[in-house]
Amino acid sequence: ETVLTRAKFEELTEDLRLKMIGPTKQALADAGLRPRDIDRVILVGGSTRMPAMRELLRELLDKEPYGDIHPDEAVAMGAAIQAGILTGEIQGKVLINVTPLSLGIETQGGIFTKIIQRNTAVPVSHGQVFTNAADGQTSTDIHVLQGEREMAINNMTLDRFELAGMPAAPRGEARVEVTFDIDVNGILHVSAHDLYSDSSHKLRISPRFYGLSNEEMGRMIQEAERYAEEDQRRRQEVEVGIKAGNIVQAARQVIEEARLNVNPLLADEIERGILQVQAAVASGYSEELRTRTEELEKLVKALHREAKAVTRGQERLAYVERGAKG
Repeated sequence: ETVLTRAKFEELTEDLRLKMIGPTKQALADAGLRPRDIDRVILVGGSTRMPAMRELLRELLDKEPYGDIHPDEAVAMGAAIQAGILTGEIQGKVLINVTPLSLGIETQGGIFTKIIQRNTAVPVSHGQVFTNAADGQTSTDIHVLQGEREMAINNMTLDRFELAGMPAAPRGEARVEVTFDIDVNGILHVSAHDLYSDSSHKLRISPRFYGLSNEEMGRMIQEAERYAEEDQRRRQEVEVGIKAGNIVQAARQVIEEARLNVNPLLADEIERGILQVQAAVASGYSEELRTRTEELEKLVKALHREAKAVTRGQERLAYVERGAKG
């Protein structure tokens, strides 16, 4: 046994109190609220009896903490109320759970595409429609992840499955709807449905497989904040590369369809633009790749407009000739 002064005790526990600041500010930011928007601050846990802890909360939220609820019983009371709501014994009250981390899938280029955003109230169901990244693709890998980083490799894998039986289609023409559903028990249901063939696949992920400790969730959120600029830059690099590939494909298709009906000089200019984009891709990401891609996109649009104008002119000419013969 030993005797501690309050000042010494507060000195020894200061690092623990300071850990409250980040999560409190993050909770306010996530909710889109300011301290003055908060009606009441409820204290939970025996350590909130410390005067220094109460003083910290006064500084953070500019109001007196509410002290009429027993801090050691608050969690048990909340759990009992939630149980009563789920069983129907308690009416007219709602306790809202939220997803602590974003949930989504890996898409082309290793990008993490979020389907359910962090702090979304549950139960919830969200879906998005995706397409194929390659010609003739008859299956697709659905890689389910959770986290806040922009690239899939930096997030946590929950499960993965293959959706097979898709009809072969040119790049960008397939339609696969991926739906994430979280029920009141926190169970995550993931489904993928090919809209053209009715081929589908479903999986069920228990909270024990994607539930994380507060420390793990905090670490993942902090890492997302720390690497936000780097991650965003990497995502932009990948997206520019994907766009470049799509524009090159579109350019070749437009040239093939319109070469006989349009100015050959414009078609040749597009051919040169394709080579310039490919050279920029081969040299790695640079501002030149973005510039060359944008230039090629403008040329493709110009060729497309000219081809449509020629087609309309041919249709009018055919109409006039039919009228003359009549």
